[in-house]
Amino acid sequence: MIKFSKGTLESLNEKIMNDLYYWKYEEIEQNAKKWNGPYIKEPQIDKSSFINELEKNRYIYSNVESTLAIMMNGNFIGTVGSYWIDKNTNWLEIGIVIYNSDYWESSIGTEVFQLWIDYLFKKDFVHRLGISTWSGNKRMIKLAQKVGMQEEARIRQARSVNGQYFDAVKMGILKLEWRGVGE
Repeated sequence: MIKFSKGTLESLNEKIMNDLYYWKYEEIEQNAKKWNGPYIKEPQIDKSSFINELEKNRYIYSNVESTLAIMMNGNFIGTVGSYWIDKNTNWLEIGIVIYNSDYWESSIGTEVFQLWIDYLFKKDFVHRLGISTWSGNKRMIKLAQKVGMQEEARIRQARSVNGQYFDAVKMGILKLEWRGVGE
């Protein structure tokens, strides 16, 4: 468990995995999907398969979990996560999703994302961390900048959202750069 000013980052347990499934597949409004890769068609899967997949991919590295739950007042509100881009160069992509829109603009995103970056770099197995987003997700771009990430690539009009084209944006931070920001 990692504490932050308004809650904790916690390992996924059965209740949290059920809550995550609800927010990803059953919650009616699906507001988070309007920002988190709305150009990606996410296949619907049953809860059992979803939980099995989470369990199978629980660890990104020895004793380092790939996803942690963002908890406030004992309630699941979102996740921070990671996945390999290239194990040979120790490059992870990371992300944050706050599913419960009641907690958007609550000033926890920057704190939680910085804690996630600090946690991963301190585990000393990764050389670089990056994000991939789209130019319409201005909050994610601003968040990445606040934690020291730099824009590294912009692919023009590579994402289509609601019939409008947006740029694909990649941002990143090297461990060496993080030491100047995070320590």
